[in-house]
Amino acid sequence: MTSYEFDGKKYKKASSHQKEWGQKLISEIHFFGTEKVLDLGCGDGSITSQLADLVPDGRVLGIDASSGMIQTAKQIRKSNLEFLLLDINAIAFEEEFDLIFSNAALHWILDHESLLENCSRALCPGGSVRFNFAGEGNCANFYAVVREAMEMEDYKEYFSDFSWPWYMPPVQTCRRLVEQARFRDIKVWLENADRYFPDEDAIIRWIDQPAIVPFLKHLPTDKGKTFRDLVAGRMIVRTKQSDGTCYETFRRISTDA
Repeated sequence: MTSYEFDGKKYKKASSHQKEWGQKLISEIHFFGTEKVLDLGCGDGSITSQLADLVPDGRVLGIDASSGMIQTAKQIRKSNLEFLLLDINAIAFEEEFDLIFSNAALHWILDHESLLENCSRALCPGGSVRFNFAGEGNCANFYAVVREAMEMEDYKEYFSDFSWPWYMPPVQTCRRLVEQARFRDIKVWLENADRYFPDEDAIIRWIDQPAIVPFLKHLPTDKGKTFRDLVAGRMIVRTKQSDGTCYETFRRISTDA
C-alpha cells in the first residue's frame, strides 16, 4: 500500500473543482434520508458533510489515509458524521453500508479489482456504489511537464525506483472490472471536465496540493523546492491562455452500480 500525506487546510483552498464534481455527483443520487454511507477518500470532509445533511436519519463515515486531511475533516462536527484515518486499500467492512461514495479519490488506488471486491463485501444487500475519479487522458499537461522534469540530470537519480502514483484506466477497462465484481445495473461512462484555472496562482495551488506531492516524497528538501518551482513555471508556460487563465485536461470516469 502506498499513501501520501497532504495538507488538509491547503487542499481545502485549492480543490474548488473537486468540490464542484462532488456536488454534481451528490445531485445525481436519490436519498431516502436513512442510508448508511461510506465516503472513500473524504479529503477535507466538505463533500462528506453534505452527504450527512442528506441522510439525517442515517450515518456517514468518511475515511482517508492522510492524517492532514482527517485532522481538517474532524473540525466538522455532526451527530451522524464520523471521520476515520484509514487507507482505502485496507477496508474490511461486512454488509455495513447502503451506499459507497467516492469523489476524485480512486485514481490513487492502483488495484481496482481488490477495491471493488472490498466494496461489494461492505455493501448491504441491494446497496450501491457511486464513484467519480480520473480516467485516461486526465492532466495531460501536468504529466508531460513532470515526466520531463524527472528525466533532467539534477533529478533523474531520485526517481530510479519511482512508481507512478495513479491508476487512470480507459473507461472500457473500468466497466469490465465492475462487471467482474458481480455488480448489476452497471453504468460506467467518461466525462470531459477540462478546466480553465482563473489565474496562475490557482493552478499553482492545485499543483502544490495534491498533484506534486508524490514526487516531492522522493526528493531531498532542497531538490524538492527547485523541482516544484521548475514544474510550476513550465506548467504556466504550457497552459496559460491569452486571457490569463490556465487550461488543463480533466477526464472523469463515473460509475453507478
